[in-house]
Amino acid sequence: MRTFDFTPLYRSTVGFDRLFDMLDSGIRSDWPPYDIEKLGDDQYRISMAVAGFAADEIELTQQGNGLLVSGAKTQTEDRADAFLHRGIANRSFKQSFSLADHVKVTDASLENGLLSISLTREVPEQLKPRRIAIGTTEAKPAGEPRQIGQDLKSAA
Repeated sequence: MRTFDFTPLYRSTVGFDRLFDMLDSGIRSDWPPYDIEKLGDDQYRISMAVAGFAADEIELTQQGNGLLVSGAKTQTEDRADAFLHRGIANRSFKQSFSLADHVKVTDASLENGLLSISLTREVPEQLKPRRIAIGTTEAKPAGEPRQIGQDLKSAA
């Protein structure tokens, strides 16, 4: 259920389509549960509880600014009457994350049912801020008289 109508904002803004699309698609599934941690200025980690899934049953795909984590259980021959209670979910899942510019997946590991995805922001050198030195021109000595049109005549 959507509680906000962004239609008036679409008519009065230019270039913010991606932002409004992210707000519209903000409804996320709550399974599997996950945490997002900020480890440093440019270091992040997504931790997902994927109990019952093996590493070969989980797929990570980064395309542009999107990260898709999907899991599908391989079919096994289970007898339905063998379980008295089935509380570990075996259903497939797809969870997508929108990443900021220049954020890349650097590592992923699965240990004790917890999938850890390490992310790093790597801004290219040409996009980083750089300090520009301000040059000075040689000024004429203060005691030397100048006429207003003198510099224009000498340049011609």
